[in-house]
Amino acid sequence: MKMSTKKVLGLILAGVLAAGSLTACGGGGTAATAADTKAEATTAAGDAKAEGDAAADTTGADSGEKKTLRVAMECAYAPYNWTQPDDSNGAVAIADSNEFAYGYDVMMAKKICEELGYDLEIVRLDWDSLIPAVTTGQVDCVIAGQSITSERLQAVDFTEPYYYATIVTLVKEGSKYADAKSVADLAGATCTSQQSTIWYNTCLPQIQDANILAATASAPDMLMSLNADKCDLVVTDQPTGKGALIAYPNFKMIEFGGGDADFQVTDEDINIGISLKKGNTELKDAINSVLTKMTKDDFSKMMDEAISVQPLAN
Repeated sequence: MKMSTKKVLGLILAGVLAAGSLTACGGGGTAATAADTKAEATTAAGDAKAEGDAAADTTGADSGEKKTLRVAMECAYAPYNWTQPDDSNGAVAIADSNEFAYGYDVMMAKKICEELGYDLEIVRLDWDSLIPAVTTGQVDCVIAGQSITSERLQAVDFTEPYYYATIVTLVKEGSKYADAKSVADLAGATCTSQQSTIWYNTCLPQIQDANILAATASAPDMLMSLNADKCDLVVTDQPTGKGALIAYPNFKMIEFGGGDADFQVTDEDINIGISLKKGNTELKDAINSVLTKMTKDDFSKMMDEAISVQPLAN
């Protein structure tokens, strides 16, 4: 059947409108998807920037924080270190306690931290736990009157000396050894000293026919043994001896002046250093940068100050 021209034109127009409608729907869907994608991308970019800014803020905060130097010591070895109930004289709080530590070692730790811009934390440990604490990373260093012995150097590194010590003998006033002029004059004495020290391991065996008792766990125990007449003498270093004379006025300190008359030890054995974990050259160099600017006179003045304020009993 043949259609009229008008009817044909109507059908064509309807088709065009329908096609246009379909095209508009398709185009509308594509535009919506693009808009959504753009919005998602913008949101993602914003989130990424926010996360980046947050990370930058955290990094900035971290980089601005002061390092805390964790220093171990006995807190029971005057005049090097001791425990006291308050912060008098500039004492520092002991970690995980209500007590404070002071003494030459604390004074030195404070100076190092002030020079390097560190915060200071004092960790109290018994003598035989000090080296293990460094090697396992429990603490950063030990400042505790440790001699720089070859045996210790096998386990840890040491800084330059922060004190130059000499060996002395302590006896009680009136002792038959009170006028000794040499190690030879100490022959036959009953003696002791602190465990794991050059005094006990190296010095006491040099006394002829000595009756060497078991080592004491700490320097205070060593001094109490002498005061209680459990032994005739103890061997220690000069700062410990000077401090003992304040706490025990009935003690006498004997110095043999070096040479053949004295205990035979090396400078490395008696000089006092700060121990660190092996290979920690960054901290070692930092601490040495402070110590090398100080003189023996500086060390002596600081030690004299520590002795002057140490408690009478420790």
